[in-house]
Amino acid sequence: MKKKTETNDRYVIIMAGGKGERFWPVSREKTPKQLITLLGKSSFLQQTVNRVMPVVPLKNILIITNSVQAPEVRKQLPKLPKENVIAEPCGRDTCAAVTLGAAIVGARSTTAVMAVLAADHVIPEEKKFQQVLADAFDLATRGRVIVTIGIKPTEPATGYGYIQVGEPLPTPEGGKRYKTTFFKAERFVEKPNYDKAVEYLNSGHYRWNAGMFVWSFVTVTEGLQKHQPEMYEACQRWFKVANNPAKLNKVLAKEYPGIKKISIDFALMEHAQNVVAADGAFEWDDLGSWTALARHLKQDAEGNCAVGDFIHVDAARNIIFDARTKNRTPIAVVGLRDSILVQTDDATLLAHKSQAQKIKEMVVKLASIKEYKKLV
Repeated sequence: MKKKTETNDRYVIIMAGGKGERFWPVSREKTPKQLITLLGKSSFLQQTVNRVMPVVPLKNILIITNSVQAPEVRKQLPKLPKENVIAEPCGRDTCAAVTLGAAIVGARSTTAVMAVLAADHVIPEEKKFQQVLADAFDLATRGRVIVTIGIKPTEPATGYGYIQVGEPLPTPEGGKRYKTTFFKAERFVEKPNYDKAVEYLNSGHYRWNAGMFVWSFVTVTEGLQKHQPEMYEACQRWFKVANNPAKLNKVLAKEYPGIKKISIDFALMEHAQNVVAADGAFEWDDLGSWTALARHLKQDAEGNCAVGDFIHVDAARNIIFDARTKNRTPIAVVGLRDSILVQTDDATLLAHKSQAQKIKEMVVKLASIKEYKKLV
């Protein structure tokens, strides 16, 4: 019976409000990256919910999104209680979303422990992830620590922030021995240049900052009180009305636009002295672009990755993705190299792989042209 009681005090907050512009034209404002199916048979959000279900009951999973995406979130997760989908009136970065999530969780249980996770991560080794998450929940329940899950780097990536870790921590007194190794988090480091990233990788003392956090309601509110007093005060106000969704929405509509726009890393993690890093020894990917998706698709002899009916002559290292739902036709390519070709029912994207990050600029441009605005 004890185990059931323990999991009843565990919550997961899933951040699902991003636009995913780098995956245009498949990703759109109403159906962004986390709500589309790029790998497997379900969306990234559905995969994230299914992945945490063995650790946390469905009624304790909260999705923080925005008003444009909330209807599709509810449609994709029909068994999730309606009030567990919370729409931010506007985007104010991750600290505001965390504060809002904490207020809602705290209103349900002040002894709760919560994990904050992204909706769009790829984690093929689910069992290993669930073990780390369960151990992190247990540790966060026992002491006033902020647990961050750091991923063991597999390459000198310059697109991620890093966490410098110290010595492994001993097992808490009276606690069970964890399968996960925990370290003291010495410092958070911004995205490095390539040489620094190589140095971090070779040292063995750094982990990728995947933006996955586990803490108790008491710990996170104490952290906000100390380092972000304005956020703490907002948390107190939202806490009072959190069990009444209509009242909460009214308060948020009034207050949210004036909330400071700051990430949880800058707001809390970089200042806190009680941060512990869990060793995320599982396969992980933060799919930021079409080129990242290629890592998870099967390649032909010439290094082309294709989803769809693809035929080529002398083409190499291309990413071909056919997302059309009607009138699908073969995509025939001659002599094309290192490119991205994506087709949807209403748009076609052709880009060089080296320019994949500029797809965001294309989305901005489309939004500024009256006849193309509907494609965003």
